[in-house]
Amino acid sequence: MASVETSKNVGVTQNIMSKAPWTDEQGIAMKVYQGAVVALEILVLIIKMQITWIMSMFQFFFPPEPKSVKGEIILITGAGHGMGREMALRFGKLGGVIVCVDINPVGNRETVDMVEKQEGKAHAYECDVTNRDAINALAEKIKQEVGDVTMLVNNAGIMPCKPLMQTNEKEIRTAFEVNVLAQLWLIQAFLPKMMERNHGHIVAMASMAGVMGLRNLVPYCGTKFAVRGMMEALHEELREDKRDFSGIKFTVICPYIVDTGLCKNPKIKFPSLMKIVSPQIAADNIVDAVRRNYYEITIPSSLYYVNQICRTFPRAVPLHLKDFLDSGLDAQE
Repeated sequence: MASVETSKNVGVTQNIMSKAPWTDEQGIAMKVYQGAVVALEILVLIIKMQITWIMSMFQFFFPPEPKSVKGEIILITGAGHGMGREMALRFGKLGGVIVCVDINPVGNRETVDMVEKQEGKAHAYECDVTNRDAINALAEKIKQEVGDVTMLVNNAGIMPCKPLMQTNEKEIRTAFEVNVLAQLWLIQAFLPKMMERNHGHIVAMASMAGVMGLRNLVPYCGTKFAVRGMMEALHEELREDKRDFSGIKFTVICPYIVDTGLCKNPKIKFPSLMKIVSPQIAADNIVDAVRRNYYEITIPSSLYYVNQICRTFPRAVPLHLKDFLDSGLDAQE
């Protein structure tokens, strides 16, 4: 009886041993092969990251040459004043065909006249960018009268500035419709032609309020964080597509405080360090970033690096710097 049990135990042991991975020559070979493949992939990844890092550092000290925008059909929303007008003037002077879109026909017409006065080409269109049907109709009209838009500058925006609990539903909804949804509707209207030609550039107006939270700007911060996330996701969607869309570029603009009339009550503790930027200087920075195909910039540029460094610290640490600078916007009356 004991010998029978012993033989059974030996059989079980042999069965287990026969299934062990180290006794399966084919299994060992497969595992070694898979391990080697993973190791090679990791090595290639490290090399790619190092090369990209070196190239990025090189471009930091030796920026790429600005591209020509001559002949590009450039649609700018909110072109009737402020940064929209200044961008229209600069792109027009560089030879771009400017399509000025604004809900204010008077200011929009003035911008077109100013572009034409400096011997540029411009067209004026009135449109409520929160109305998707109106945008689609506008896109068809521009295609027939001017041509296919190759550069889209989503500049139009509004900024309610008051504590959240004093902001009504209409103000919140309008902020998201103008600052976020309108950009989506415009992208959906003009991106398909860019994809067909693998050529185009989409510029989104975000804000430093889309990088850090600021008092009295809760809904506005929400819209600008949304714009940055939307642009990053769209970039990845096209980058990961099996088709080649490398000819479509993206630029996200994150200004701090620009004197366009939206910032009614700016509060700045150190004016020499955190000064208000004029629309002209802001436009110079934006046009330069677009022509160099930069993905994201801040205005002033120093804030980009300050933010990147601060993000490496525990969350509570940068708050001390924020309190020290004590800058932002006081609530509107």
